[in-house]
Amino acid sequence: MSFLEIVLLGIALSMDAFAVAVTSGLVYHDINTKRSLFIAGVFGFMQALMPLIGYWLVEGISIIVGEAGGAKAGAIMSQVVCWIAFVLLLFIGTKMIIEAIKNMNKAPEDKEQKAFTIKEVLYFGVATSIDAMAAGVAMHSGMSTNTLIWLHVAIIMIITFTISLIGLFLGDRLEKLFKGKFEITGIIGGAILIILAFWIIISHYLGL
Repeated sequence: MSFLEIVLLGIALSMDAFAVAVTSGLVYHDINTKRSLFIAGVFGFMQALMPLIGYWLVEGISIIVGEAGGAKAGAIMSQVVCWIAFVLLLFIGTKMIIEAIKNMNKAPEDKEQKAFTIKEVLYFGVATSIDAMAAGVAMHSGMSTNTLIWLHVAIIMIITFTISLIGLFLGDRLEKLFKGKFEITGIIGGAILIILAFWIIISHYLGL
């Protein structure tokens, strides 16, 4: 793969992270610079880790059972990981909407704003990147040397980190436009995650 191809792949892979970064900036009322860097760092790291896992799994299987077995395992892996991403994003998005709707029925003094949690950010990181394991499978078939994979995932990590920071900034600006109407931001954020979940499945099976 050329440098331009891997940059374009990095941008394509980071779009899921961008959407969730916008959601994070939108729904977390206590977001700050340190937490933004943490979120972007998690998304960048996970987006680099998953292709690496996919690549080396296929490499290991190919060594053990041959290239044909590695290719078959890669195809199965691509199917499984997109459904895992779908379930995770659908669950988190639905939960976010339910919590926002419950808040609408509470008295103003009892309403709870959504706060940043490391646990949820890690869930987001896995959900937005796990389907990138399929990219690692694709890299395996087009990679001339194993050492190149490290350069490729480093580029993907930097691109995802940068685009995630942009997404967080945009989400934070949008949150301020709602002026404390955090139930609405929760519903919008949950809807973004649900749409993204279905988009992952649709794009996988249509080859988009």
